[in-house]
Amino acid sequence: MKLYGYFRSSASYRVRIALNLKGLDYEQVAVHLVKNGGEQLAPAFRALNPDALVPVLQDDIEGQTANLTQSMAIIEYLDEAYPESALLPSSPLERAHVRSLALAIACEIHPLNNLRVLKYLSGTLQVSDEQKNAWYRHWCETGLSVLEQKLAADKHTGRYCFGDTPGFADCFLVPQIANAQRFHCDLSGMPTLMRIHQACSEHPAFIKAAPANQPDAE
Repeated sequence: MKLYGYFRSSASYRVRIALNLKGLDYEQVAVHLVKNGGEQLAPAFRALNPDALVPVLQDDIEGQTANLTQSMAIIEYLDEAYPESALLPSSPLERAHVRSLALAIACEIHPLNNLRVLKYLSGTLQVSDEQKNAWYRHWCETGLSVLEQKLAADKHTGRYCFGDTPGFADCFLVPQIANAQRFHCDLSGMPTLMRIHQACSEHPAFIKAAPANQPDAE
């Protein structure tokens, strides 16, 4: 099993957490998103993923090598193909609930703050760094504040996003909080999120997955 990713990519970070929570062995292949004009744009990588996005998980399935893309699809694949240490709860209603938490990050926050979006703002639209960072903080703080409200009011919230075992939603929350901290977002009014983040940061699977602990970290 190979994971093509970038140490600072939050989508790659999500998959690393999931792989670690499941105790799966994998080889990492670094794809630098900035150097050499962006290694994700090279023909060799586009052959794996025409979207030129990380991560890509390469796994042998029924005797064939498959290249899986999109972090949420990859994590759901891992949960189905390697069911030990399940990341999603057992009931359909609870699974839908946990997926909605993850999707609030993956679809409502992350796309607006993705590297290629930020590069378009600063490069093509000539937005200043100050304006670009204000854009980032606005959408990140807006999305996370809503997630804070949901988790604070939810009876299923425990030590982690769902109960007292780390799982699917936590794989998405922790990288987003890491990005928010890197861009100096105001997280002071989000005690539930920060409590969960702290619990995750003490867990070996999350520590191993952290950007600073990756072989390609700078």
